[in-house]
Amino acid sequence: MGHAILGYNKAGEVIANAHFSMGNYNAGILYSLLDSQKFNAGVSGSGDSSVFTIQQIEKALAAYKVFINNEEPLIEGDYLNPDQTQILKFIKNCLATAQKEGSVKVLFA
Repeated sequence: MGHAILGYNKAGEVIANAHFSMGNYNAGILYSLLDSQKFNAGVSGSGDSSVFTIQQIEKALAAYKVFINNEEPLIEGDYLNPDQTQILKFIKNCLATAQKEGSVKVLFA
């Protein structure tokens, strides 16, 4: 068991992914940043998905910057632990897709 959180573009291609073991608290951080706790089934995601707007993903990125207490632009791997980097990459990839396509779909498995 574990959390697989996947971002999809409108063509149905995976553009972002984050994987956490069932006991990893960082999964909860990503659910929280996306304001998606309702999709957290404890040991894994609920299997449901949601569509996020550009503004929602921008809000998640801004909240993440506050969470890690960073005013500077974030660079993947820059003093972040592997899970922090994974979360940052996920949000940035989702944001790029949302900016290009108007929204991004996220599956919580």
